[in-house]
Amino acid sequence: MARPGLPTATTAPATGAGGISPAAWITALVLLFMPALASDFFLVQVFGWTLILGTIALSLQFLAGYGGMVSLVQMTVAGFAGYMVAILGTSGLGQISLGWPFWLAVPVAILLAVVFGTLSGALAVRTAGIYTIMITLAIAAAFFYFTRQNETVFGGFLGFNGVRAPVFWGIDWRSPVPFYYLCLGWAAIAFGLVTWVIRAPFGLALQGIRDNPRRMAALGFDVTAHRIAAYAFAAFLAAPAGILLTWLNGQIAPGTVGIGPVIDILVIAVVGGLGRPIGPFIGALLYVLLRLFALDLLVALGLSGQRFQLLIGIGFLLTVLFSPDGILGLWERAQQRWAGPSGGGGR
Repeated sequence: MARPGLPTATTAPATGAGGISPAAWITALVLLFMPALASDFFLVQVFGWTLILGTIALSLQFLAGYGGMVSLVQMTVAGFAGYMVAILGTSGLGQISLGWPFWLAVPVAILLAVVFGTLSGALAVRTAGIYTIMITLAIAAAFFYFTRQNETVFGGFLGFNGVRAPVFWGIDWRSPVPFYYLCLGWAAIAFGLVTWVIRAPFGLALQGIRDNPRRMAALGFDVTAHRIAAYAFAAFLAAPAGILLTWLNGQIAPGTVGIGPVIDILVIAVVGGLGRPIGPFIGALLYVLLRLFALDLLVALGLSGQRFQLLIGIGFLLTVLFSPDGILGLWERAQQRWAGPSGGGGR
């Protein structure tokens, strides 16, 4: 039984009805049979990349949407896992990589990334608001410069290349279809975990701490421990996605964990919407489509490819200005207008 003062599921941010909607079933079926519908390029470079970035952004959405903690260290945690799998496993830098088998290197890399994310959270949870953002940004920046300057362990400016996905059960897991299902599988697990946790006692307590930490502390909840545990859980979501990103690119370098990618994850989460776990995946799809095709369009028009960041910035500003709860908020308000007074959706 929930402790007194613990929020109920109805007081949490909108997470959809208890049942699965027809739209969700259709989306799941389309994703499941995507290899029969899309080319290898779209399968990996569009949908695979979207699922990876969406999962990393989901870890940020969990912290911000349900814990009230805007963390800019999630891409760093993912990159840390990518670096660890390159260092512990095999890569083009044989003099640095230890050559462990993947079944050992991957779990240890995830564990170390979770420890890194937990320690980062332990530093950040003692602050609030803008100070949380700044301290997590400082951690991300420090890790970026450390990897760029450290050649002995992290490969320096060039990082690691030749980081291959494993081959087992007779399957090359970097080939398009198996790799897509790897990305889809972890994205589905992460989505399911977040959906379950936000309705579990821990998630409800975390939302209560987000809304009124003093009251929750007075009721006997350890506010600091809950927040640190939230960072650990978010790191567990981001770490495997970071390994998948490393396998997707075949390399890991300081640019992967630079300030730009760190901010991109925040943009993806905010644009998609922080109110629901599906939001980061919507934001990631828009980001990837812009990243792949808007850049080519700008170059074709004779404009600098750097203007892509300008497009992202303008889109972010417009989203925050007209819909603080992201694209999902715009969609929900449009549905309310269409429903009208007769549909009971108007306010």
